[in-house]
Amino acid sequence: MASEPSEPSEPSAYEKAVPVVAANLAKLERAVGRTRASHAGQSYAEVHRALIEALVQEGVRHVVPSQVVEEWARRVSGTGGTGDGAD
Repeated sequence: MASEPSEPSEPSAYEKAVPVVAANLAKLERAVGRTRASHAGQSYAEVHRALIEALVQEGVRHVVPSQVVEEWARRVSGTGGTGDGAD
């Protein structure tokens, strides 16, 4: 009995999610980049506020845990990592 040609399979959940994840990552990178360019070395509170605002503007605040926002704000402000905001 010859096998019939297989139908193209539906994309997996992973394959469907990849473009969404990639788009969100690009938005996150833009938000962090803008904040770093405009607020590097400023106080943690000011960087944190600006970063939240940038994430909201990009429409991705809901996908970033608060702890991650806090860490990025520390790094951009220079109060974490090596202290230069570059890491």
